[in-house]
Amino acid sequence: MRILGIDPGSVRTGYGCVDTDGTRHRLIASGTLSMPAGAALPDRLLDIHRGLGRLMREVAPDCVAVENLFHARNVRSALVLGHARGVAVLAAVEAGVPVVEYTPAEIKRAVVGYGRAEKGQLGLMVKLLLGLDAVPTPHDAADALAIAICHAHCQGPMARTGERRPARSQRSWRHARLGHIRRSQP
Repeated sequence: MRILGIDPGSVRTGYGCVDTDGTRHRLIASGTLSMPAGAALPDRLLDIHRGLGRLMREVAPDCVAVENLFHARNVRSALVLGHARGVAVLAAVEAGVPVVEYTPAEIKRAVVGYGRAEKGQLGLMVKLLLGLDAVPTPHDAADALAIAICHAHCQGPMARTGERRPARSQRSWRHARLGHIRRSQP
């Protein structure tokens, strides 16, 4: 499966594409779409849309995974980021590619194993999982690759059929094993 991860941003949008069988991942492309910071927001959004549309035609992903906006300290920044994210989703939908979304904590948990991991840890795991010589730069590209890897790690029968994921308490192997142990005891 070919997965395109997108880390949306209004000035710099990261992208990372990997081929995966669910356990092994191979880098296809990564980088950023950079827009002039002084440009008007509508012009930057148009650049993001065109750049991602062109990228999707080049790499032909089976799925697009996007970081979901879950909260922000600055309302204005959150609104601008929401616009960039919406344009990224629109580009994928126009290309006829299914879109999945993950929160930053879900991405970190799937790639690093800890939902509050730091950016450096995330970049290092991306490097290790893809067998790269160095951590991808800039960090937006590394984050986008992490988003793609997150989806690869979360793939399974439910992801393919579009079913909802189990409740948080049922997603951890610890909870599953404890529940099993409790049921097997007299």
